[in-house]
Amino acid sequence: MKSSILLSIMIILSCITGCNSLPQNNKENHKEKLKVISQRPKQIPIWPDGTIPNSKSTPGAEYQRTTKELIAGKPCTIVENVSQPTITIYPPKGKDTGLTVVVFPGGGYMCLAIDLEGTEICEWLISKGITAVLLKYRVPNQKWGKYRESKQALEDAQRTIGLLRFNAKKYKINPNKIGVIGFSAGGHMVAAISTNYKKRLYKKVDAADNESCRPDFAIALYPGHLWYPNTNFILNPNIHVTHKTPPTFLLHAENDPVDNVNNSLVYYIALKNADVPVEMHLYAHGGHAFALRPTNYPISEWPLLVEKWLQSLNRTYLKQNPSSSPCKYHIVQKGETLSKISLDYYGTANKWRKIFDANSKTLKNPNIIATGTKLIIP
Repeated sequence: MKSSILLSIMIILSCITGCNSLPQNNKENHKEKLKVISQRPKQIPIWPDGTIPNSKSTPGAEYQRTTKELIAGKPCTIVENVSQPTITIYPPKGKDTGLTVVVFPGGGYMCLAIDLEGTEICEWLISKGITAVLLKYRVPNQKWGKYRESKQALEDAQRTIGLLRFNAKKYKINPNKIGVIGFSAGGHMVAAISTNYKKRLYKKVDAADNESCRPDFAIALYPGHLWYPNTNFILNPNIHVTHKTPPTFLLHAENDPVDNVNNSLVYYIALKNADVPVEMHLYAHGGHAFALRPTNYPISEWPLLVEKWLQSLNRTYLKQNPSSSPCKYHIVQKGETLSKISLDYYGTANKWRKIFDANSKTLKNPNIIATGTKLIIP
């Protein structure tokens, strides 16, 4: 009896002191694992507390599940019940191209294919010297109209691009080279943000919402929600294509059983009619939701096509046509002071003089600023 009690005490003590009694090589492995964990990109909430617009309750807490169905021999990780949208920033590996791409996973606005059309895409992008930003947008959300669109997802996309431009220096990105890529429902988000950027769907939250939320370029793979079956061959009327819609890359399989290839075709025609630079690739076979995982068809070569398109775009169009001016602008709200505006933009109230000097033609007295005044933020 005494021996068994003694053995139990020894086991407990060994568990308590186990970390301190690890062999040297195990200690080093443990430290290396902790280092890797600490270096993992962190999720950043895109909305300040209590400011999420059109907030709806989800069926339950956010969670992940693994699919039984396999794609290229691997299951997929699905995220359900996202009520707190976040971005995760992945810095580029090797030589930085200066490009940033926001990734919109698909999932029919019901869930998110977070690895297949999210993290795996980010890993590919950063390996090419591109900063990747994974947007975990709200799902499931209330879909509206016959095209089953999502206002909440578009709000999250608008907020994200403005936030990235506002914090470009902090995140070490070029505010004039921010693009988007999306798959399925995420492909629809690409078209939606490319054509609905002049006005936010929500009331301004902070200074980040003064930034343009227009992408500088757009990539949509097997998009949905752009064409309605059994109707005339017309584009979703909520997609307002103009000559200012960003250059776009489209890819679709003609045998897609989920989102008909007509979704890409009607968008392509609208882009061409508006003189928007657009490149489209159609393949006879490929199905739906293949992303980067290999298939037995030529469609799996699409990443090389995107890489060449981006290289060409980076050399020409993006240098000649920045989407936003080097200066930021701020519309003065009621009760705002230069100190308050300085605090919002620079994190300190002490740079009010810098703003005042940059607006010397407009402002005569730093203590008197009319509501509605458009200020240059240098």
